[in-house]
Amino acid sequence: MNDTTYNFNTFMSWLPELLLALLVLVVGFILAKVLENVTRKALRKARLDDRVGVKQEGEPDKPGREEKRWTPERIIAKVVFFGVLLLAFLIIFEFMNVPAITQPFSQIYEGFSGLITGVVKAGLILLVAWIIATLLKKAIQMAGHRLNLSKLMEKTGQESTSVNQTKWVDTVANIVFYLVLLLALPAVLDALGLRGISGPFEDLLNSFLAFIPKLVAAALIFAIGYIVAKIVRDILTKFLEAAGLNKFAEKLHLADYVKGSSLAKAVGTVVFILIMIPVTISALEALDIRGISDPAISMLNNVLAMIPNIIVAIVLILAGVFVAKWLKGVVVSLLENLGVNSLASKMGLGGRSTSSTSIAQVIGTIVQIIIILLFVSEALQVANLDFMASLATAIFAYLPMVIAAIIVLAVGFWLANMAERLVGSVLVDASGQPSVLRHVAKYAILGIAFFMAISQLGIAPMIVNTAFLLILGAVALAFGLAFGLGGRETAARYLKKAEKSIDETEVSKEGLEQEKAQMNQEAEAAKRQAKQGIDQSKREADQTNQELKRETNRTTDVTNVDGPEPNPFHENITPEDNRSPDDNEGPRRP
Repeated sequence: MNDTTYNFNTFMSWLPELLLALLVLVVGFILAKVLENVTRKALRKARLDDRVGVKQEGEPDKPGREEKRWTPERIIAKVVFFGVLLLAFLIIFEFMNVPAITQPFSQIYEGFSGLITGVVKAGLILLVAWIIATLLKKAIQMAGHRLNLSKLMEKTGQESTSVNQTKWVDTVANIVFYLVLLLALPAVLDALGLRGISGPFEDLLNSFLAFIPKLVAAALIFAIGYIVAKIVRDILTKFLEAAGLNKFAEKLHLADYVKGSSLAKAVGTVVFILIMIPVTISALEALDIRGISDPAISMLNNVLAMIPNIIVAIVLILAGVFVAKWLKGVVVSLLENLGVNSLASKMGLGGRSTSSTSIAQVIGTIVQIIIILLFVSEALQVANLDFMASLATAIFAYLPMVIAAIIVLAVGFWLANMAERLVGSVLVDASGQPSVLRHVAKYAILGIAFFMAISQLGIAPMIVNTAFLLILGAVALAFGLAFGLGGRETAARYLKKAEKSIDETEVSKEGLEQEKAQMNQEAEAAKRQAKQGIDQSKREADQTNQELKRETNRTTDVTNVDGPEPNPFHENITPEDNRSPDDNEGPRRP
């Protein structure tokens, strides 16, 4: 009985608390449902599902609309519902004084309430940031649409339309909008308690915010420099056009090298580039990005240092073009006056016309190209472009070989035509037409000239020489076979003629021997006659001496009678001393 009374008293003492707990549970459930519906309707009006990309079929608040089971709106509403219901249970257990249950629920609720507080705080921060970003976006759009940027852009030389202006204004407004949201993002992450994400992101954002002034400064420097460069370009172009630079260029035939534009515009563009180079260097220095700016600045400084040399090189090339064109006219006129075209016509290398295909024009063009190459090579050396300069020098060094090859071909054509005419005039077939051999002679000479030209150019000399020797050997072999097989009868006739000549030569030799023997006989007869004449002369001399001796004796006898002294010389005279002077000459020739 006492136990029953005790239990009843205990139950009655708990009864108010139990009724209060049930009341709190009912009120909490109703409140949770109300808050769930309110939250869901608010999120539906805010079109949260559409904003996050969840599409619903049908219109909102319509009976026929099909809803998905779990959407962001339903999830958030359920979270609110269970949060309020959990709070009601926590109050119930607190009233009932059940610490074993209230303590875990209290910890869960503290975490949940902290999460809810963080979410609410983050939502409020994001909402405020969104409102500020939207206001700034609208303000920029209104100011941009009211401001007439077209006239300002036209003054700077830019072509602008209202579409371009609207596009640029909307782009700037969107950039500002998302930039404000980006600035609010670290605070949102901080409110959610995501320190591991918010810390690095905040550092990144701080670095980006620190870079924005540099970016703005670089953009301003580049924009101002661009505007100034365009203004200077337009002013300089108009000044040069007014000064008559284009007419002067037309007189010097320089307008052909800037087709589609004018020399004044070309000079203006060059000045524009020269201004933009230091402007770009300054903009890159303002960015202070060493990894990008240092190489770019170094490159631009090198380009800026090369500009004087480039200008000198351009002047050299223009001077070379002018000088080459002038020399071409002089050379063409001189060669035409010397009659090179008619000489080439006689050689079969061209006609008498003075068209652009005449020999004089071709030689003039070659001279022009050589002069231009000389100036281009010098210009590349001035610009310190060593590789290009060496390439131009190599091309120029190869030109003599090309010219020599052309001369060899020209002489070969001349000789081939002359040989064709000569052989055609000498060799005539049975019908009175020139022989086909004239073509053989012509193309043989052309082939030799072609191989000589290729050898002069230095194109695979080993292969060219080998091919020429093989072709020449094949021709010689073919000629030998043709002569040996097809000219046997002719060869036999020639051999018979040679044998007959040899026989006649032997007969002539025998006649010569006979004449020689006859001459020897005549010489012996003449010798005998000479000997007989000598003997007769001696006899006559002896007779004369005897007569003189007798005469001398008679004279001596007369002298002895008269008594004169005898002449001592007469005593020494011998018969040999009485010979006549003719006897000392020896025997006379018959």
